[in-house]
Amino acid sequence: MALSIISCRNTSTQQVTLEIDKAKQQAIVNKYLIDSAQQYSYYSKEWQKYIDMGLKEDSTIAYLWQQKAMPLFKQGKYELGMKYLDKAVLYDKDNYLNYRGFIKCIFAKTYREAIVDFEEAISRHGDSHVMDHSYRFYIALSLLQLNEFEKAEAILKEVVDKMLQERGEEWVHHLELFYYGISQYEQGKYEAAVITFDRALKRYEQFSDVKYYQAISMAHLGKLEDATALLEEARVNREKGYTINEDNVIYERYPYQIRFDKDSLFQ
Repeated sequence: MALSIISCRNTSTQQVTLEIDKAKQQAIVNKYLIDSAQQYSYYSKEWQKYIDMGLKEDSTIAYLWQQKAMPLFKQGKYELGMKYLDKAVLYDKDNYLNYRGFIKCIFAKTYREAIVDFEEAISRHGDSHVMDHSYRFYIALSLLQLNEFEKAEAILKEVVDKMLQERGEEWVHHLELFYYGISQYEQGKYEAAVITFDRALKRYEQFSDVKYYQAISMAHLGKLEDATALLEEARVNREKGYTINEDNVIYERYPYQIRFDKDSLFQ
C-alpha cells in the first residue's frame, strides 16, 4: 500500500490519501474482526488482540481503528479510545469525522472539540446525520453544555423548523424538541418552553425528563398546582423507565437527563 499524501501536523486534523487495495483490506477485516474478534465480547482481551493482529498486517484500515476504540468509550476510557479513533479519522475522515464528533459530544464531553469536528464535517459534506440526528443538532447540544443558550436555541429552531417544513410536525423528533425547550427554559422563556415541551410530549407522551422541566417552567409561571401534578407524572414515568431513549443512553447519561432515585424522586 502506497502512502501518497500527508498533510497537517496536528493528529486531530491530519488526514492522509492512500492507494487502497479494498479487497485486501476486506480480507483482513474478515479474518481478524468478523471471523475472530467478533466471536468474543468486545470488552474482552481477545477482541483487542485480534484487531491488533489485523492492524499489524495493515495499520491504515480505519474501520479496525474505530472498532478498537469503540468498546473503550463504552467503558469510560475516553482518552485511550480517542487515541485510536483519531487514527480512524486520519485514514478515513469522510466516514469517521462525524462519528468522532458524536463521541466527543455524548461520551468524552469535550464540547468545543465536538463543535470543531461537526463544523468541518458540514464544510466537507453539508449538514448530514450521525446516530439519527443532524450535525447541527449535536452542535446545539454542545452549545447547551457550554451555557451558550441563545446560540443553541437559534440552531435548534432551525433544525425543528426545517423538519416541520419538509416532513410535517409528526416527523419532528421528540429529543430535538426537548432540547429546543431546554434552550428556552435556560433563558427564562418559560411560556415558550412549556409550549415546546408540549410538542415533545405529543411525540412521546411518557417522556419523564420533558415533564420534569415543564413542571419547573410552570412553577416559575405561578402554576404551582399544575406543576406539582406534572412532577408526580414525571416521577411515575421515570420509575417505569420512560426517559431519553437513544441507543447509547445505556452507556452515557445525556445532557439534562434527570438522575433518578426512587427513594428521593429526582437527583
